[in-house]
Amino acid sequence: MSDTSQPEVPTEAGAGEPVPAAGAEAIPSAEAAPAAEQERASATAAEPEEAAPRPPAVDARAAEAPAPPPAEPPRVEPWQPPAEAPEAAPRGEKRQLGQLILFVSVFMVATCGLIYELVAAAMASYLLGDSVTQFSLVIGCYLSAMGLGSYLSKYVQQDLLVTFIRVELAVGVLGGVSSLALFLSYAYLGSIKTLLFLLVGAIGTLVGLEIPVLMRILKDEVTFSDLVARVLAFDYLGALAASLAFPLLLVPVLGLPRTAFVFGLLNAGVALVLCGVFRERLGHRVTGLRASALVAAALLGAGFLTAEKVSLIAERDIYGAPVLFKRKTPYQTIVVTRYQHEIRLLLDGHLQFSSLDERRYHEALVHPGVAALRAPLRRALVLGGGDGMALRELLRYESVESVTLVDLDPAMTELFRDQPMLAGLNDGAYKDPRVQVINADAMKWLEEQDQFFDAIVVDFPDPRNHALAKLYTWGMFRLLHRRLARTGAITIQSTTPYGPPSGKKRRGSRAYWCIAKTMQDAGFHVRPYRCFVPSFGEWGFMLATKEPLPGPPETLAPGLTGELHFLNDQTLPALFAFPEDLKAPEDVEVNRLNDQLLLRYYESEWGSRLGGSGD
Repeated sequence: MSDTSQPEVPTEAGAGEPVPAAGAEAIPSAEAAPAAEQERASATAAEPEEAAPRPPAVDARAAEAPAPPPAEPPRVEPWQPPAEAPEAAPRGEKRQLGQLILFVSVFMVATCGLIYELVAAAMASYLLGDSVTQFSLVIGCYLSAMGLGSYLSKYVQQDLLVTFIRVELAVGVLGGVSSLALFLSYAYLGSIKTLLFLLVGAIGTLVGLEIPVLMRILKDEVTFSDLVARVLAFDYLGALAASLAFPLLLVPVLGLPRTAFVFGLLNAGVALVLCGVFRERLGHRVTGLRASALVAAALLGAGFLTAEKVSLIAERDIYGAPVLFKRKTPYQTIVVTRYQHEIRLLLDGHLQFSSLDERRYHEALVHPGVAALRAPLRRALVLGGGDGMALRELLRYESVESVTLVDLDPAMTELFRDQPMLAGLNDGAYKDPRVQVINADAMKWLEEQDQFFDAIVVDFPDPRNHALAKLYTWGMFRLLHRRLARTGAITIQSTTPYGPPSGKKRRGSRAYWCIAKTMQDAGFHVRPYRCFVPSFGEWGFMLATKEPLPGPPETLAPGLTGELHFLNDQTLPALFAFPEDLKAPEDVEVNRLNDQLLLRYYESEWGSRLGGSGD
């Protein structure tokens, strides 16, 4: 039977010490302490060092109570971004607009810069000749100047946006006035080379400075890879737009001076837009920048409005006579002047004829070839000669059944067909039903033909650039050889036979005798001849046939109607006599398409000093 008596309560219990209730664990006595300590020590050795604390003892009554229902999980609301301040959205839109404007500025910088480069190269080509050389020099100078500008951009450390706007205005002003400044320099100073390369160098340096500065403005707004991709994309697209618009739209419609002013206005417009978009960032400086942009725009606008008038005044001083007609075509600039009774035609600034002495030139060009024919003239071909003067001379022969004229520029043939004063110079030749006009590249047209001609008259301009010099190559003369009838003859204007001084003994022009040698190498029997034309000086031609001639023609061909102004049976044979100082030099080679030695001869002897001839 178990003991049911109450446990003895220790008398040494401290005051205020709680007494264990019934059912609670008893406090061990002093005697039981060593045993209990041993048990705890053995339990501790068996457990890990950092054992988890034991759960508290559970009251039996609490264990018998029903379990409370499970608590509902906390309701989780879907995440939403924190609400922005009311001004954040407009500020973000303004930031994106600023980035877009800056990238559009890259496009405009590239477009305007390339337009100024093309304007400078074109002006140099028109005024100095040899387009390949002028374009090469201008492009080389411009690109090297851009490299210098990019290098100098590292010294721009502060006020990047202000610097960019100022450079944009400077580019616009310099580029806008560049074309007219070059033209005035040529008219009144007689030289453009120094000014040309100063302008190209300055514009190239400024354009080269703009792009790096603009990239540094945007570097904190866009990631580096995205920044480079966008800037280069806009830059190349701007260059593409300029290269397409310049020859196809801008030059034919506006001409060079006004094209430059238009793009100067665009530069000023970009500066004004930047001042408006970034006015807060620019602070108090925006007023001065905006005023500078407005002044630049006003000056450029005035230049655009007066460019044509100023050009005409300068042209009058260049040409020495009032300009009656001027037109820039995709192929050339046509200018017709008149002073008292003299009418002059100039192509790209080079004299083609004067009405006072053009009959000497055109009679010498046409009639020696017809006099060399071994059969009556029935079918004739004129290459070049858009002024219709060679047509006029060929149509004098009663036996002529048809004359085909091939000229590249339709503006030339239309002008001398429809303008009464100019049509009077060719006696209305274009209205003759025997005449057929074809506006095409002569070389390509010959490649497609299978018909033969009794007389071929070639009246091309002088070989002052690669495009013209190719018309005097071995390949071109072979095409002419194929289209010439067996008994036919060709006459070709061949620039002056008069060469510059060289050594102790003066000889003839290497350019002139290069044409003769090239025709001989192409299979022709050649008879060089010459005559004096007051507007040009001593001028040279070639008479060529498939079969050798016993000698130069001595009399004009029969069937010639009307009186000639220069040639007759006595003066015709004299054309073929050459004095010692006009005879062929020894070191002359054949002109071929892949080397175009003729152009080198021409440039080395005369450059742009000769007025030129032919149409």
